[in-house]
Amino acid sequence: MIYSVRGILIEKNPANAVIDTGAVAFEMSISASTYQQLPETGQKAHVYTHFVMREDGVYLYGFSKMEEKKLFLLLITISKVGPKLALAILSGMDVNKFMNAVMNSEIGLISTIPGIGKKTAERIVVELRDKFGSMSVSTGDEPVAGGAEDVVSALLNLGYSRADCQKAVNKIYKTDSGFEELFKGALKELSS
Repeated sequence: MIYSVRGILIEKNPANAVIDTGAVAFEMSISASTYQQLPETGQKAHVYTHFVMREDGVYLYGFSKMEEKKLFLLLITISKVGPKLALAILSGMDVNKFMNAVMNSEIGLISTIPGIGKKTAERIVVELRDKFGSMSVSTGDEPVAGGAEDVVSALLNLGYSRADCQKAVNKIYKTDSGFEELFKGALKELSS
């Protein structure tokens, strides 16, 4: 409903931010990482948002990056993980580090996040591992080249490992390449 908010940041703290769009000022809950990415108050800011209307109130959640919003949306699909716990997860660990921890079943690392116990960490790993095909995950030094996430996802569906897919796509990536060209090139790279 409210995809993003752009305006002047008039207030921020590690849990909330207020952005004045001119006609309306939006207050939203944010993660610690979004807080660090926001400019100083009085400066222009842009955040992606997720709007929730429930019986007990109306809530707006803000994210500095689209990857953070996508992870938030995946996290709240897990039973017993609500928006507050999802924000705690985003505050406790970088998006790529968290996604890699899930893909590698690092229960101990995930359970170091405040509010996450061993059982919740196990549930997160079980429920999210297969859902990460819709998001790009970097393995540390080799992030997926921009716009190539769909190619990586398609290659994953063929049974290749995420690390191999990302390496192949990054090796042949050109900014003017279309999906089909990237897919064929990466597949050729993986077969050799």
